[in-house]
Formats: sequence, structure tokens, C-alpha cells
Amino acid sequence: MHPALVLLPDFLLILCGFALRRSGFISAAFLAEAERFIYFILFPPLLFRALAHATLDIAASVPMLAAGLLFTVAAFLLGSAAKPLFKLPQPSFAAGNQGAYRFNSYVAFAVMGALAGEPGIATIALLCGAMVPIVNLFAVWQLAHGSGRGMGHELIRNPIIWGISSGLAANLAGLAIPAPLFAAISHLADAALPLGLITVGAGLRFEALRRFAAPLLYWNGIKLLVAPLIALAAAQLLGISGLYRQALLVMSMLPTATSAYILAVRMQGDGKLAAAVVTSSTLAAMLTMPLLLSWLQ
Repeated sequence: MHPALVLLPDFLLILCGFALRRSGFISAAFLAEAERFIYFILFPPLLFRALAHATLDIAASVPMLAAGLLFTVAAFLLGSAAKPLFKLPQPSFAAGNQGAYRFNSYVAFAVMGALAGEPGIATIALLCGAMVPIVNLFAVWQLAHGSGRGMGHELIRNPIIWGISSGLAANLAGLAIPAPLFAAISHLADAALPLGLITVGAGLRFEALRRFAAPLLYWNGIKLLVAPLIALAAAQLLGISGLYRQALLVMSMLPTATSAYILAVRMQGDGKLAAAVVTSSTLAAMLTMPLLLSWLQ
């Protein structure tokens, strides 16, 4: 199936979320509670289910993890040039630069699930597990003006790390999970991605797009075009193939995480710019992801 058709249901759910919020059917208060519920209650079971019974070859995934680190660090460094280039104050720069290197996990798992099923989710979960501490380190460091304040707290309470760690532990220990319990976990997991994508759409904001057009174009160019090219070069250089290559390339072309806005607001960054980064990145990815997947595959 053409990648555009594979991705279409996911992007339709994002647009559905935007339409629901614009119509007034979803209130801001409900959206905040729904995002919290999905992130902390539904998302860990999705990752646990994908990893607990997966056939894993950690050693074989090392080149993929190295390539993920390479394009993430490169995107962070390239994005950091925006501060002198566009003469941005620190709170705006730190909030917006997340758009160059942070990734939307909801979209990651939805896309890999559509492309490769549970094995695809398990593979990209390994990559997410390696990248989440790194991108949080970068984001918190810049938002805290280099002090690193709050980084440990952000990592400890991150549900992606909970889900991946528990799933890996169960897998490596050969834990036999009772069927009724695993079925309950699966019910929660099944709800995570559709609801997550709807909240991504409901969170889209357009107020600051025109004001920050130049840096937004710069950061989105790095995230959605330059990073995939770096990932492709790394895959060829390191001989990454099959499902590992597919997960690496999907990870490199994801839009910016909606949590970039939450973190920016919590740490006194420029929330409006962070929202604009998330919005512009998500909308642009609806075009770039199908095109890049068609070309790269």
C-alpha cells in the first residue's frame, strides 16, 4: 500500500481532533485532562504490550540507536544556530528549538503500527527509549539556561520510560503475564493511539505562526527534511536494513512533540512559540512524511 494511504487514517484523526476543538465539542479543560490521562494511563500499556512478548535482539539494534543519536544531536546543534541567526531571546529560543529535535511519540507508534504491526511498534519503542532521555536533557538544559534544573524530575515521571522499562524487564525476565491481566493491558493500549492523535489535533494553535514564520521554517526544515537525510546517510553507512532501517527513518521525520509546549510553559519559556512549532510541524509532516516514505522506501 502507498505510504500516503497508510498514514491517511492517522492524519484524519489529527484533523478530527482539530475540528472537535474548533466546534466547541472539546473544551480546553477536557483536553488538558484527556492529554494527562492518555499520556500517563494509556500510553505505558501500549509500550509494555509491544515489548513484553516481542522477539528482541538488543545487539542488532545498536547501529539503529547510534544513528538515532547522530541525527538527533545534529538536529539539536543545527537548530541552536537559530538564536543568533534570528536574534531570539533565550525563552523564545529554548522553547522553539525543541522543534528541531523533539519527536511526537503518538505519531511514531501509530505510523510504525500501520507499517509493520506490533514488531514495528516494539522496534521503534527501543529507539524512543534511547532518545527520550537525550531530547529531554537538551530541552530542559536550554529552558533552564544551562543549569539542568528539573531534568531528573522530567525523566523520572516520563511515562514512555515507564512503559519501555517495564516491557523490557518483563521480556528479558521471561515473565508469564496472566491472560486476563494482559487482556486488560491490551484494552488500554488499544485506546492510546487513536485518542492520542485526536488530542494532537485538538492542541493545534495558529495564533503565532505569522509572527515567527522565519524561525519556524528553519526549525521545521531541520526536523522534517535535514534529519531524515542524515538518518538515511547513517543507515547506509552503518548497514542498517529491514525493520531497523524503517523505524530509524520514521523516527527521523516525525513532527514535534506536543509535550514541547507543556514543558515550555512549565519552565517559563515562550509558550506561544512552542505551540506554533508543534502546530506548523504537525501540519507540514502531513505532507513531508508520505513523500519521504515513498521516496526512501
